[in-house]
Amino acid sequence: MSNTKTIHSTTTNFSRYGKPFQEKIFQGLASDKDWAAQMQEVMQPDYFDLKYLRYLCDKYFSYYSDYRCFPTMQLLIQIVKDDLKAGSDILLRDQVVAFLQRMRMNQNPEDLPYVKDKSLQFCKRQAFKEALTNAVELVQGEQFESVVDLMRKAVSVGMPHSIGHDFFEDLEARFHEIQRITTPTGIKELDTKEVLDGGLGRGELGVIVAPTGVGKSHWLVAMGAEALRRGKTVVHYTFELSETLTGKRYDANICDIPCSDLIDHKKNVIETYEKGEFGKLIIKYYPTRTASVNTIRNHLEKLKLRNYWPSVVIIDYADVMKSTKAYEAMRHELQLIYEELRQLAADFNVPVWTASQSNRTGANADYVGLENMGESYGKAQVSDVVLGLSRKPEEKASGFARLFVAKNRAGMDGLHIPIKIDCSKSTFKVLNDSDFEKYEMTSDPKKKLGQIWEKVKKAKEDLSDE
Repeated sequence: MSNTKTIHSTTTNFSRYGKPFQEKIFQGLASDKDWAAQMQEVMQPDYFDLKYLRYLCDKYFSYYSDYRCFPTMQLLIQIVKDDLKAGSDILLRDQVVAFLQRMRMNQNPEDLPYVKDKSLQFCKRQAFKEALTNAVELVQGEQFESVVDLMRKAVSVGMPHSIGHDFFEDLEARFHEIQRITTPTGIKELDTKEVLDGGLGRGELGVIVAPTGVGKSHWLVAMGAEALRRGKTVVHYTFELSETLTGKRYDANICDIPCSDLIDHKKNVIETYEKGEFGKLIIKYYPTRTASVNTIRNHLEKLKLRNYWPSVVIIDYADVMKSTKAYEAMRHELQLIYEELRQLAADFNVPVWTASQSNRTGANADYVGLENMGESYGKAQVSDVVLGLSRKPEEKASGFARLFVAKNRAGMDGLHIPIKIDCSKSTFKVLNDSDFEKYEMTSDPKKKLGQIWEKVKKAKEDLSDE
């Protein structure tokens, strides 16, 4: 009974959109960035009656406009401290500090769902209120058309700014689209125009799927190393390997020296980096199941403050991350993680590479496809590129493996590519006819590999004919 009264009292107080309601709106914006992204086209700082809320909202949305992501609470506090220095508006500074402290003390208020539900109504009300106030002066000046325009804008609050793409409005303009900016994989058979069209694009999520011990982590290092050669800033998150071991794999790949021989060739490694023009590499380790996508997001924001602007993000690997929400079924948590990673790629406008563990059937499969993605098929739905990597126990000694383009939004899929993996250097090389003949294998696997290779050559011929 008491709970009912509490809820009734709260909603009654909030129905007038007073101070408690408006404070909760900003708290909702700061705590739910997805909702904030939706509201930033509707909410105006001037809609708040309180000066400190107008100030905070302006800083919050201005940051989003500059960096295409919202600041963390910690960063917002720092921005406010830097802006409201001694000698400025002391009253405003005190009000902002006091409000932020109240927010930190009550981080998950029960009123937020109600506030979010009524926020659009609040924005419409404030827009009309502002329009009516300004209309009085316009009427007195007989600027009636301006009054109509004011009311039209107030009515449109909350409506989509765009009705969509008018397909036939400008036929020629469709052929002048902004070029897709990509980061090549370094494997020319993948980077061709017909397949990945240059590599993994900004805002896209690429996934390598493979059983345990096949080479997922080596693939991610190879993708990061290729980006470094092209002068890009790579941020590599590792949840199983240490930062030191991950760094050694980068050294081995870039310097073409096996990991075990790096110490003996220390001078060569140093010279390679001193003479070459490479990008920047940040390697960050989090223990398994401790880092969520929000953890990654916050870390990337900190890096940007230190002038590390990520060009490529590597996550090794998504399946061992912590979900931001708890579900009874693991597949739902995994799907949420991949959805959030896809949003991360879009928010930071960078390509994101990660890996996924295949299910048991993938361990003995000739190639790994979408059906072999462990736990949740939903992971494949949000991914832009899914590559399967497979090799059987008898093939490991030779280094032979099969790369399969399972999903590709940029171009062709269904392609089989035989490759050589050198785990000592974290390198991948596509096999040609002469290379293929060199491998000493038992008759059975070799027969299967021969069949796959014929399919690959046929696919290449088809591409050439086109």
